[in-house]
Amino acid sequence: MTEDAAHQLIPQVPGWDLVHEVGTWKLHRSWKVKSFTKGLEVFQLVANVAEAEGHHPDLHLVGWNNVKIDIWTHAVGGLTENDFILAAKINGLDLHHLLSKKTAK
Repeated sequence: MTEDAAHQLIPQVPGWDLVHEVGTWKLHRSWKVKSFTKGLEVFQLVANVAEAEGHHPDLHLVGWNNVKIDIWTHAVGGLTENDFILAAKINGLDLHHLLSKKTAK
């Protein structure tokens, strides 16, 4: 996928950012969660979607309450339409009960 195509699709996945790391375009999103264990619950919900899609993002729990997710297609070294589909499905998860009140929207 071209950079222009990615910029056209990014508005369809609110909350996600396009990032360019070491020559690779990725989708990135982060959340603050209520606790360490709530972060692990977020990971489980995301993992369930990822398994169903056969498409697995990079999951990071930074500190005790910062969940970060990076999505890109490793096989092509960049973004594909499937990355945006996965981001949209993650957006569809009900995470509000797991998020810090400061970030729960």
